[in-house]
Amino acid sequence: MPIVVIGLSHRTSPVEVRERFAFSEERVPETLARMRAVGLAEEGVILSTCNRVELYAVASADDPSSIARLRDFMIQERGYAEPLGGEVYGLGEPESLEHLFRVACGLDSMVLGETEILGQMKKAYDLALRSRQTGACLNRAFQRAFNVAKQVRSETNIQRGNISVASVAVDLAERIFASLEGRRVMVVGAGDTSEKTARALLGRGAANLIVANRSPERAAALASALGGEAVSFDTWTSAFDTIDILISSTASTECILDRAKLEPHTRKRRSPLLLVDIAVPRDIDPEVNLLEGVYLYNIDDLQAIAADGLQQRREEVSRCEALIRSKVEGLLGAIRKPAPIRPAAPVVVEGGERVNASHG
Repeated sequence: MPIVVIGLSHRTSPVEVRERFAFSEERVPETLARMRAVGLAEEGVILSTCNRVELYAVASADDPSSIARLRDFMIQERGYAEPLGGEVYGLGEPESLEHLFRVACGLDSMVLGETEILGQMKKAYDLALRSRQTGACLNRAFQRAFNVAKQVRSETNIQRGNISVASVAVDLAERIFASLEGRRVMVVGAGDTSEKTARALLGRGAANLIVANRSPERAAALASALGGEAVSFDTWTSAFDTIDILISSTASTECILDRAKLEPHTRKRRSPLLLVDIAVPRDIDPEVNLLEGVYLYNIDDLQAIAADGLQQRREEVSRCEALIRSKVEGLLGAIRKPAPIRPAAPVVVEGGERVNASHG
């Protein structure tokens, strides 16, 4: 049974489209269960990040229309009614497996060679695994992809230079301000990306970190770990009079900051205000960019910055691609050749937990 992938990414669609397809973690198991219940696929994993939304599925071997049907399913699930051209792609074997491996290795990322995507893929796979939406095919494919990603990072220089969205966001801040020394920073959202960005800013000299999150406990924990201050999510906009940089990365399905909320605070300012919105769906209404002294950048804007200084990493891509092709050929050979059943290898996910992938 072939593995197929249906998706859209920063390479094929702008953030305005990607945010319409984004899945919350709570909706993923029920969506995969519904896909299997109607006979569209036998296994599935949904990967939803700020840069991509992808459905990996095991389709019926005798159904040549499976890619088109899964594409329609994904569009209908998200209630997207506008015309689409090449924004949503569909791949069958071996291209689907090559794509899976390339994504895991950071070769398809906005920041070439970044490492955050591997952790996101492990979380997506673990969610599908725990909700019993995967089976032998996807278990083997994802575990092999994780191993290949580790090999690529150890045998090539694909990680040379800035390799994360957080580090690119910090580079952007340094372009707006001559120095980050003493700059007051607010981070909205206490997830992994927010923490990494906050640490990177502090490492470049930023001070007086403020953390806001819907969960007061998580905000307090992050603020304590980084020597900052936690504020209530209900009153976080009151800090706009004193901050220089805002990094927003929440899981909200609607904008949390618009022009009406921000404008009263900009009238009192004498220095620029940098807003970096790395959430999908977006946290900040694009109209705030019209305010004087306000500089708003979203996840797509970071792509241009990420393009700087990529030449060294690009030179490593051919080595990575050759390794991926050989591993895909080996995986396909193993899938097509019956083999004795062995216990699945454990997968290490966030928090150091070990998960056995033997069930389907």
